[in-house]
Amino acid sequence: MDKPTRDQLRDEVQRLRGYWHPFHEGLLDLSPDYLQAYLRFQNAPAEAGNLEPKICEFIYIAVDGAVSHLYASGAARHIQMALDKGATKAEVLEVIQLTTLSAHMTLEAGMPALLAAMRAAGQEPDIALTPEEAARKRGFMELTGYWPEGADGLFRYAPHFVDAYLRYAEIPYSEGPLPRKVKEFVRIAVCASPAGPEPQGLRRHIDLALRHGATPAEIADVLQLSSAIAIHTCTTTIPPLMEAAVQK
Repeated sequence: MDKPTRDQLRDEVQRLRGYWHPFHEGLLDLSPDYLQAYLRFQNAPAEAGNLEPKICEFIYIAVDGAVSHLYASGAARHIQMALDKGATKAEVLEVIQLTTLSAHMTLEAGMPALLAAMRAAGQEPDIALTPEEAARKRGFMELTGYWPEGADGLFRYAPHFVDAYLRYAEIPYSEGPLPRKVKEFVRIAVCASPAGPEPQGLRRHIDLALRHGATPAEIADVLQLSSAIAIHTCTTTIPPLMEAAVQK
């Protein structure tokens, strides 16, 4: 197969990605083979056709907007592209709300560690739930399908916080317009982000997605889309490399 010309490769990037960025220009000058490989890598989920185009944009919004990454220009670009592909503002808002549930990761890592440290220090945690607390836990689990690890301890040691902590997750699960499996796709994307993968949450939300009708191919595409933010290394470093080369 003949290699594309510079103009053909530029046109292909713009057609498939929907925009042209200075890092594309830099790679076109320095390593067109790498630019072509990136394009194939980035576009594979779209070619597979397992996910609606707007859902692909939801995954990009989640991994760009996650607190582990916060790539503002990318999030803004993909919000606009999602709307252009038929998403509603309510759907995009729900993606954002689900993305902020990375807040639960802190407590899920920290509360079990706190309880374990108490036991090691000879302080047996008092985490037996009252009937009211047990009912609150059941309600959360019926809605979301899971219970954050260590959350029993919040009832005892953070009673003024626990209801807000749980409600934070309940709102996008109970009020948002996205199908349940798509909600889980967003949670998978955040947990799978190369900026800070979280294996425990990833396994949980993959399991929940499967339970709610997702196919393995759909989930594999979510993972591919999530991994794509690794290209932001080039996004942020190729333009200054080009500038520095001009100045020498």
